Amino acid sequence: MLSSIKLSKSSAIFFLLIFVPIAVALEFAHADHIVLFVIAAIALIPLAKLIGDSTEHLAVHYGATTGSLLNVTFGNAAEIIIALVAISAGLIDLVKASITGAIIGNILLIFGLSVLTGGFKFKEQRFNRENVGFQSSMLLLAIVGLAVPTIVAFTMLPGSGNDEGIQLLSDSLAVILLLVYVLGIIFTFFTHKHLFSHADSETADGHKEEVHASHWSKKKAFLLLAASMGGVILVSEILVGSVEATGEQLGFGELFVGAIIVGIVGNAAEHSSAILLARKGKMELSIGIAAGSGTQIALFVVPILVFAGIALGQPFTLVFTLFELAVIFLGAIILNLIVHDGKSNWFEGVMLTAVYVIIAIGFFFIG
Repeated sequence: MLSSIKLSKSSAIFFLLIFVPIAVALEFAHADHIVLFVIAAIALIPLAKLIGDSTEHLAVHYGATTGSLLNVTFGNAAEIIIALVAISAGLIDLVKASITGAIIGNILLIFGLSVLTGGFKFKEQRFNRENVGFQSSMLLLAIVGLAVPTIVAFTMLPGSGNDEGIQLLSDSLAVILLLVYVLGIIFTFFTHKHLFSHADSETADGHKEEVHASHWSKKKAFLLLAASMGGVILVSEILVGSVEATGEQLGFGELFVGAIIVGIVGNAAEHSSAILLARKGKMELSIGIAAGSGTQIALFVVPILVFAGIALGQPFTLVFTLFELAVIFLGAIILNLIVHDGKSNWFEGVMLTAVYVIIAIGFFFIG
């Protein structure tokens, strides 16, 4: 995650922190599940934003490379925490759907809205093809890792007793995906960082321009990071506890709730940053948030959840539904087709957003 936005213009989002104690109070009052779910979802937005801002301010103290690594590490902290709470509650299918939703939400909806918004102000925006090509290639690699267990599971005979084999396969591929992710960080930030120098320069300029005047101390940044992550854990418990009943009351299936609602909630603050940056003409940063976050979820978050499932006694395999696998694959292909020339316009944003809406309708009908 390479987001960086002006604190004075973004601090309004922190007024939403009032929803954190409201969510806790409603939980103790045993309020209606729909009300609880909505309030908890809203409360997660400023908490996720606070995690992002804390890492941004720590980056000012530790320099560009270390700062980027901090952003990479904590970029999807909210999504991981929500998923861990859901896994511990046994909502495995919901978590898998939220992973799918988070990936396509980043590479289609958010990138599409960013391109569309930026296109209204700039007739054409250019960006580093090396950066986007690297992200999309990594994403396609991750899709192969998700596809193999899914295809193996669907080609096995029912009742063949190979659940342990699927779990072992998932565990092995999780190790490989995580290793590729770590090596990708080394490639990006160390051995071949010259390929991404334009994006790094823009990020550094953004820090100098927008954060230096009011940067937090290390102590304040670490304290707020810890507090916001604690808040995410608390609110995630409330959100996950109300999600099933909310889906039933509204007539939404588990896949739709996971992919479209939960998949977007944890990234909401980050999404707004990507769109605002594109509006300012900073497409490198916008792409770093959108495509980069989608890749990070596939290569980092998914393996972490596989290992977490082992630790929590809730087996988490890389077996997705064929629809989930297909939409991630199609999303990655469309992203490649749109960005291969290193420039964008508003109509490409329309196409990306339209594809996401089509997929969301599909999730609604399959449950």
